[in-house]
Amino acid sequence: MPAKVTFASARPKELRAEATLPSLLDRMLGTWNFKKRFAKKRVAIKMHLGGNVGFSTIHPVFVARTVEAVKNAGGNPFVTDGPSAVESAWRRGYTPQTLGCQLLPVAGAADKYVYSRKVNFRTLKTVELAGNIVDADAMIVLSHGKGHGHSGFGGAIKNIAMGCVDGGTRSKIHRLMSAAFEWDSSKCTGCLLCRDNCPNKAITFKKGKIDIFDHACKYCMHCQLACPQKAITIDQSGYRHFQRGMALTVREALKTFEPGRVLHITLLLNITPFCDCWGFTTPNIVPDVGIVAGEDIVAAETAAIDMIKAENFIEGSLPSPLRRTGSGHLFQQIHGKDPYIQVEECVRLGLGDRKYRLTQIS
Repeated sequence: MPAKVTFASARPKELRAEATLPSLLDRMLGTWNFKKRFAKKRVAIKMHLGGNVGFSTIHPVFVARTVEAVKNAGGNPFVTDGPSAVESAWRRGYTPQTLGCQLLPVAGAADKYVYSRKVNFRTLKTVELAGNIVDADAMIVLSHGKGHGHSGFGGAIKNIAMGCVDGGTRSKIHRLMSAAFEWDSSKCTGCLLCRDNCPNKAITFKKGKIDIFDHACKYCMHCQLACPQKAITIDQSGYRHFQRGMALTVREALKTFEPGRVLHITLLLNITPFCDCWGFTTPNIVPDVGIVAGEDIVAAETAAIDMIKAENFIEGSLPSPLRRTGSGHLFQQIHGKDPYIQVEECVRLGLGDRKYRLTQIS
């Protein structure tokens, strides 16, 4: 039997409050038996709180209703993210008063409260899981679905892999991707054709050495093709290494919870090309879709990606220097990276099944 995924549409069928998303979210949460899942449990609500002048993170209204549902079920919730995000969360409306619970830094204020787990994948020998995640009894992965420069799509998988660890582990996972780009300084003549032909302006030179901004790099191969000296080579298998590293981290994080104690909720609203970590917001590239939820992370993530369709692209919404190229999923057209590969890597680790049965909330 395919995994259950619930869906609440952002398009109300009637012009009344009960038909809009906050009310639909309440009814959706009611279908997941919070009392059985969270009663007498300390529940981490893991989300990305954003930064700087970004304003497209999850609206506090949705967070507060999720918190209230946990409390009504007899659970003890807290919202958590990295220390710098928690410190500035009030700027985006996230406070104990607006949310109805504590906001805690996921690995402590100094980002040092961690539990080490061995994964032994390439240069990623261990991952340092955040203490406030490991110590929780249950977790709601409350994600904002949007584009991502490294993984194509940023949802539940990225929320856990990048958010349930310390900063050092995030860096190690990112370096799995960086290793795919090779520059032979002995061949380089400094013509700068690689820089000038990069559609995303991801290449700069600092003191005669090439510097690649990975979040902007699409692995489109333009720089490699433009270099007359063949000084640049790109091993695109590194992209999959990054996805594998994320999947391994997700596995270790989910292993800390008993079966049935984790729920994944992804809001497909304010869907921009960039991760919220950029600290600013650009226009939505598709209309708001709604909210998906599921116990199976693979099924829920697949459903979320499926619902962001290229045919719904809003012309003129992409900020410079991004543009749509090639084929495939909309985010693959924008970032050059297949958003489903992270899902495939989770499947390979036995974390779920891509098949799902969608139940629409009305």
